[in-house]
Amino acid sequence: MRRLTFALIFHCTFFLILPSKAQPQKVRAASPVEIIKDRWGVNHIYAQNEHDLFYAQGYCAAQDRLFQLELWRRQATGTVAELLGSQELKRDQGARLFRFRAANRAALDAELNHYHPHGAAIIRAFVEGINAYITEIKKTPEKLPFEFKTLNTEPGLWTPEIVISRHQGLLSNVRDELNFGRLVYLIGADRLRALQWFHPRSDASGKDPITEPDLILRVPGEQLMQPILEIYDAFRLPLKFTSPPSPLSFVRRGGVLPVDLLSGIADYTEDRMSLSSPPLLRKERGPGGEVEDWFDTEKTMVGSNNWVVDGRHSVSGYPMLANDPHRAQSAPSLRYWVHLHAPNWNVVGAGEPTLPGVSVGHNEHGAWGLTIFETDNEDLYVYETNPKNRNQYKYGSRWETMRVVKETIPVRGAEPITVELKYTRHGPVTFEDTKNNRAYAVRAGWLERGCSPYLASLRMNQARSWAEFRQACSFSRIPGENMIWAGRPLPDKKGNIGWQAVGISPIRKGWTGLVPVPGDGRFEWGGYLPIDKLPHKVNPPEGYVVTANNNLTPTDFPNRNAIGWVWAGPSRAHRIEEVLTNGQRKTLSDFARLQADHLAIPARTLVPLLNPLVAEDLEAEQAASLLRKWNFELNPESVAATIYVAWETQLRQALYGAMVPEPARPYLRSLPTKRVLDWLTSPVILVPTGSTQSARIMDRDSLLLTCLTRAVADIKKRLGDNPDEWQYGQRANKHITLTHPLSALVSEEQRKRINLGPIPRGGYAETVNNTGNSLNQEHGASFRILVDTEDWDRTLGINSPGQSGNPDSPHYSDLFELWGRNGYFPVYFSKEKVKAVAESTMMLQPK
Repeated sequence: MRRLTFALIFHCTFFLILPSKAQPQKVRAASPVEIIKDRWGVNHIYAQNEHDLFYAQGYCAAQDRLFQLELWRRQATGTVAELLGSQELKRDQGARLFRFRAANRAALDAELNHYHPHGAAIIRAFVEGINAYITEIKKTPEKLPFEFKTLNTEPGLWTPEIVISRHQGLLSNVRDELNFGRLVYLIGADRLRALQWFHPRSDASGKDPITEPDLILRVPGEQLMQPILEIYDAFRLPLKFTSPPSPLSFVRRGGVLPVDLLSGIADYTEDRMSLSSPPLLRKERGPGGEVEDWFDTEKTMVGSNNWVVDGRHSVSGYPMLANDPHRAQSAPSLRYWVHLHAPNWNVVGAGEPTLPGVSVGHNEHGAWGLTIFETDNEDLYVYETNPKNRNQYKYGSRWETMRVVKETIPVRGAEPITVELKYTRHGPVTFEDTKNNRAYAVRAGWLERGCSPYLASLRMNQARSWAEFRQACSFSRIPGENMIWAGRPLPDKKGNIGWQAVGISPIRKGWTGLVPVPGDGRFEWGGYLPIDKLPHKVNPPEGYVVTANNNLTPTDFPNRNAIGWVWAGPSRAHRIEEVLTNGQRKTLSDFARLQADHLAIPARTLVPLLNPLVAEDLEAEQAASLLRKWNFELNPESVAATIYVAWETQLRQALYGAMVPEPARPYLRSLPTKRVLDWLTSPVILVPTGSTQSARIMDRDSLLLTCLTRAVADIKKRLGDNPDEWQYGQRANKHITLTHPLSALVSEEQRKRINLGPIPRGGYAETVNNTGNSLNQEHGASFRILVDTEDWDRTLGINSPGQSGNPDSPHYSDLFELWGRNGYFPVYFSKEKVKAVAESTMMLQPK
């Protein structure tokens, strides 16, 4: 029965396919390496030593994701303008300004060995493998993926410095701090607290502590309105490829298409962009000069769910784990499955194709997963500069001289440009205000040693116990994460489950880091909080751990100023916990249904507000009637789901317009869900303070019905007059279409081959299956994993749209429809099972 259920739920169809044998490749491996590619495109690499294992991983990653690797290389090295022209100069300047720079070979080795005791050897072997494939394919350039031909370029060789690049800048918060400073200046700290939801906690009444956080502005507010972070933002923006009349002039003509193949943007907080921003705010640049809209949308693109249960909650009696990281949806996917097997290594899972090892997965001893944990690892410092020497700034009672680095940036179609990169004792200088004798620099914890995102997962890949896993976590500095563990039980010991928050967390004594501060020495970091001092637990009495980017920090946590103040709302976490505690032991099938869950927790609060009301508009009353009978699930076939999402959107926009002063709108682009729900359920500030409670409720009720009428009108414009055709999941409503980054550069016929979809979708940003707030799903879980530690061969996974980034590969999009049905494929661990589903076998032979 279990196998029948598996086949029905996970849509896994099996065929008798005889694996093909590829010609052996002559490479710089020490011993033969066997690579079995299964029918889902996952490479299972069997090597006889560590060097060859990671050499082969690099080789396979380049083979499957060559153009994605090339974009990573160019962004890491600040050479995008060499490919796309002068429009990318600021990106390259920002990438070089925030580059991690090892002083010498010994310093570089120390950096590489932070991630694993053999880190330098592992990373160099991985790079050798990438370069081996690049060298090989450049001998037959006609076989290069079409992107290289379209852009008239070739892939460049890699170095270890590219692997450890910080250019993707995960988990930025300095932009928020600049905007908080601007908001304090424009509307005052009290008003900002009323609009934003600052943590760490609420008191018994549900109100935020009035004494926290510290939002005292100690620098001139009017000077913060300048483009202070423009160069910082530039290297974090998605690449733009311009539609050309000919392949060689694409940098000068036509429209643009943004792409974020690497998803290297950060601040996630789904709660801060829960639904569409008001249309009046959709613009490219804010008054401060920085690109505003992209970053506020991107805050929804990094999140995740994970949970782990002990044997008391599973049918098997063994610990089980689930994880679905949320990032930008793209073709190809950010994630890349691989199975690594060699002496002392046996791990399967997924990570970014540009990194060795896996960041989420399991070995023979346990499984692990991650979600984002908010750490505040950036601050913006403001300096007084010397009017007689612009390269000097005041620190204490003396002038200090900035370090100046000159670099030359190659530019396609133009002469190279030489730029000056400046640094204070705190970090890179992003803006100089010569009129007011001010300079601004970002101190970023992620520029310290050992802060390449996810790379410390190499240590986790070999963990054999909770203790070893937690020790490995102590090296994981970027991004801040909730790491969970499910240990396989031993004959004489139960399997442990646990949670460890990780991340580099500066200690601030007496100040919060929420707004820009003077760089004169009064606001220094007091080192970094040891990772083992961050929140954690093992074998909790309730028998489970759930994290979904919500705030799990204990109320008595002593180092409040070392972690973040703005977190995702609790909706997804509450729903997961609700299902896990319903009294039924769980199977992987149950976990799969939970990962695809579409129940909208906010709807449970908002829809009952309609119960006593009657709309004067007949169509609005019919819509209200459908909502009253609805089960709160945003399923693709649901008409009520369409009505609810449109209604909630209208409510948010109306409240935004009423509550956010106009001068503040460029810097506060949306409202937290908590604020929206609080105001609507306890409408104490929807009308002037002097009004009676009954007047406030009447005002609230009028708002509810007015927004419902507007929602129906909006739906009719998009979907027509017939409510029977208002299903939520459809091309004109909630769906996903993946557009290849070079779609604007190719013919219509080619677009049909490289663009994917549409596929109907359900859910939104507040559901466990987080599909975001746009009608076309732009982010969410392209990768998922489910593990029952009783049997590693029962692991399930998915990766959309496929393992390969090459449209000519059968694995470019073969998983897209399966993913769209919330399906999975089996991720086999034993070689016997792997061989049974082999599609091809390749041997890497020593030269």
